Amino acid sequence: MDLGGRANGLGIELLNQSNYKVWKTCMESYLVGEDLWEVVNGSNTSPPTDASENSNARKKWKQINAKAEFILKRSISHNLFDHIIRCKSAHEIWRTFDRLFNKKDEARLQILENELANTTQGNLSIAEYFLKVKNLCSEISLLNPDEAISEARIRRIIIRGLKPEYIPFVTSIQVWVQQPSLEEFGNLLSSKELLAKQMAG
Repeated sequence: MDLGGRANGLGIELLNQSNYKVWKTCMESYLVGEDLWEVVNGSNTSPPTDASENSNARKKWKQINAKAEFILKRSISHNLFDHIIRCKSAHEIWRTFDRLFNKKDEARLQILENELANTTQGNLSIAEYFLKVKNLCSEISLLNPDEAISEARIRRIIIRGLKPEYIPFVTSIQVWVQQPSLEEFGNLLSSKELLAKQMAG
């Protein structure tokens, strides 16, 4: 490991207490590229049996697993080593980090969901309001990927919190045969907002 906080030769920031999701994505891509993913979290996470006919396959698995273990171990900060010191395989190391860093998100998830439920446009511009809702939805989806928020739900959340004067315009859009994308929907509302300002000014 080098002093710059990156795994030597990998170009990946060392895993620490705050960057697990970024580290995991980068590391998975790297391991797939090095043909090591199958022993880490794929279909070959356990060694072949000790039967004599499997001796070569077992030896090869141990070599591949050792390479994967080495890469994982040199991509983490020193204070995380105690968590994996007893792990017997690259798969165990991977699962240990998954449990360690995913267990503490429930409180944060609840806070974000409450904030999203209470978010309205208020004094925000259309662009600011869209950005706020999308950022909240994005963070919630990262914390809970099994129930990621769809674009259709984001649209419903945005419509629910819009200022009342936009509702007739939204209703007119909702009858279109070809519905605009979320980005196009935002652009249409921003144009409506700009027109209203020009007429008022």
